[in-house]
Amino acid sequence: MKKLRIYILIGATVLLANSCKKDFGTINTDPSVVTLPDLNALFAYSLDNVETYQGTEWIWENLEQLLRFSQHMTTDPYELSTNVNSRYGVYYNNILPNLFEIRTQIGLRADKARYRNMRAATIIVQVLHGLKVTDMNGSMPYTEAIRGRAEQLYTPVYDDQKKLYDTWLKELTDAVDSLSGSPAGQVNFGSADFIYKNEWNSWAKLANTLKLRIAVRYERQDAAAATRVFKEVMQSTIGPIDDASQFVYDRPEYNPIGNDIDYRSPRFATSSIMTFLKLTNDPRLPIYFQPNDLTGSFRDSLTKYAKTLPAFININDPLVMFQGGPADWTTDPVNAAFYKTAFEVSQFTKYRLYSPINKKFFAPRYGNFRSGKMLDYMVTRAETCFYIAEFIQKGYGAGFDTKGTAEEWYNRGIESSIRTMNTIAVAAESTPGLTGNGNAEILAYQNNVNVKFNGVNNLERIYIQQYLNFYRLGNEAFTFCRRTGYPKNTSTYYKRNTWNEPIPRRYAINEPPIGTNTNNWTKSQQDQGFTPGDRSIPSLSTQRLWFDKTSPNFGEGN
Repeated sequence: MKKLRIYILIGATVLLANSCKKDFGTINTDPSVVTLPDLNALFAYSLDNVETYQGTEWIWENLEQLLRFSQHMTTDPYELSTNVNSRYGVYYNNILPNLFEIRTQIGLRADKARYRNMRAATIIVQVLHGLKVTDMNGSMPYTEAIRGRAEQLYTPVYDDQKKLYDTWLKELTDAVDSLSGSPAGQVNFGSADFIYKNEWNSWAKLANTLKLRIAVRYERQDAAAATRVFKEVMQSTIGPIDDASQFVYDRPEYNPIGNDIDYRSPRFATSSIMTFLKLTNDPRLPIYFQPNDLTGSFRDSLTKYAKTLPAFININDPLVMFQGGPADWTTDPVNAAFYKTAFEVSQFTKYRLYSPINKKFFAPRYGNFRSGKMLDYMVTRAETCFYIAEFIQKGYGAGFDTKGTAEEWYNRGIESSIRTMNTIAVAAESTPGLTGNGNAEILAYQNNVNVKFNGVNNLERIYIQQYLNFYRLGNEAFTFCRRTGYPKNTSTYYKRNTWNEPIPRRYAINEPPIGTNTNNWTKSQQDQGFTPGDRSIPSLSTQRLWFDKTSPNFGEGN
């Protein structure tokens, strides 16, 4: 970690020196300018920034907006703050510049063939975060981005989402091909690659899973293209992410949320997710949520003071200590009042009825805690398995080897999800969901009548497990709900809570400073059908991104 911090500091210094220098004609005579930057330092700086900006994102987006919109949790409704969309600026300021510089420096070297794998890894990192940026913003500079320093191109075009997807798919395919070559003689990043430690096959597996992320977004616009990508990934000799190659940020002192876990308002379980977790005896229930105050001898207190719990609680429920409420508080204001007000039994005894999110699972060192670490699994084996199961179930796997049935991939995804969430909980010193090796609990869950494939609503079961797995990934959870329309309003399996509030389906990109790149920005806004400069919820909730144009409304999946 000490060496990583040094790399990051060097990377920041190089970025600052390169971005502030205006007279490139004297670059070789200025001793304060770094002319031969350390490629390892540049990579560590960009790779670290993929994760470390997310403290702002967790508070202003995931916990307050996206995971509330997806109904994974509920909290007070707040305005869509101007603090959202930090992902956009970080991409162009902290991630892309050094990755471009690495490739520039490699291209100048006589032995550049020895840096083939390092170059490929830089592409994968920039696609990983670029996809996250376009998920909420649509068109963005990419093919002409970061060319000001070398080519004096300061007015890049905004590539539309289809072009971004097509460009990234080709870049990822090329990266997989490069990484599949012989490793003999290849230079590596040393300890600067603190994710995969220069395991090039793992980088290639990540690239393949990112191709699947793009394919599921592509499906409603071009099913044939989605099928082609799915086939490419399944026929790849390296394949997609497995349990050993999950993309996880593991840094002991990293604490992005901390005491802001309750910023502006605490977060609670919704009745939809809580009902399903309890119905299926899901091992992730105690991992995701904390018990309410209905524990111990609470029944004796109720009897003593002749009090009856509200009707939404079944006092005989063996899991009575886990309760969820309305996702949109306006739909049930009487019961929603218990989010803020404890149930009074006597002047000495009051009970909190709703289950909060498991705070230590998200923020291991909040409050007075001084141990536990946050593992952030940004791309997982479970996500990969559920995409594959979804594609097979929809019929996109005909004519080639999918290495398993939809049900087999579904069960692989369930097992990986439960084990990964349990690993996160153990590292956080939070509440685990498994005992021993966990095999019995996982098998029992997979065979639960409400989980096991039944030949009737198999696709919905795949969708709901995919949805439950995204509890830790706000962007992916929200994108899932947009593209599928699940959970469904009318479902008898997993019913979405009633919701009255308009939900923005994208963010607004600010206009560049006047006289810089306004024309290209305006054109991209108009080409997408957006009202330039309009940040109002009516526009953001109705003027959709390209991948989202033909998606169902929230809760109207088919």
